[in-house]
Amino acid sequence: MNAAIIVAAGKGARMGPGSDKLFLEVAGRSVVAHTWQCFDQAGCIDHLILVVREGMQQEFVRMADQYCFSKPHQIVVGGLERQHSVWNGLEALPADTGIVAIQDAARPCVTAALIQSTIDAAREMGAAVAAQAVVDTIKESGDGQLVLRTVPRSRLWAVQTPQTFRVEVIRQAMQAARGQGLSLTDDTAACELIGQPVRLVVSSDPNPKVTIPADLAYVETLLRSRGSI
Repeated sequence: MNAAIIVAAGKGARMGPGSDKLFLEVAGRSVVAHTWQCFDQAGCIDHLILVVREGMQQEFVRMADQYCFSKPHQIVVGGLERQHSVWNGLEALPADTGIVAIQDAARPCVTAALIQSTIDAAREMGAAVAAQAVVDTIKESGDGQLVLRTVPRSRLWAVQTPQTFRVEVIRQAMQAARGQGLSLTDDTAACELIGQPVRLVVSSDPNPKVTIPADLAYVETLLRSRGSI
């Protein structure tokens, strides 16, 4: 069985004080509702785990009812940091789950084709991540004010989600991170600790993360152009 963990326990400080980016409205529904819809409609996913902040469980129950999300799902409480939330999601997976896709709730433009591609790659390799080659010129700065050097971009990739794994692989990787007391914001970084290769899966369509207010208009344009709303 293929499952997905949608990580929705963060708040997003860069959006500004008093703003919960996951519940900001884009084209008539919240950001997280769009993300949930993507996975609810993806034929390659059988089960969903929604990892949410303590006290928000009933909000997600109402969301499922409001939008008639029909795929089997569980709502679990997240932890202090992203990796703790992912771990809680892994612990809640049905016993017969073979592949798990981990998705940021703030990426509502993911496509079923991209989800399927990461599943296929993870089944073969053990771990896979949606990514795009870096096209901008990258500069390194020592103090945030002056350019230190130009970083060659030919081997650089910007990773996204879903980040998809054979379940036994990501559990072993996360256990290694927990054992070393590391704080990770990227699930595939845990794979690097155990020497697990991670396949790059090219995200051919825009797959932005909602981070700042200006992102909302771009996301709405993408969703409308794809007929998602």
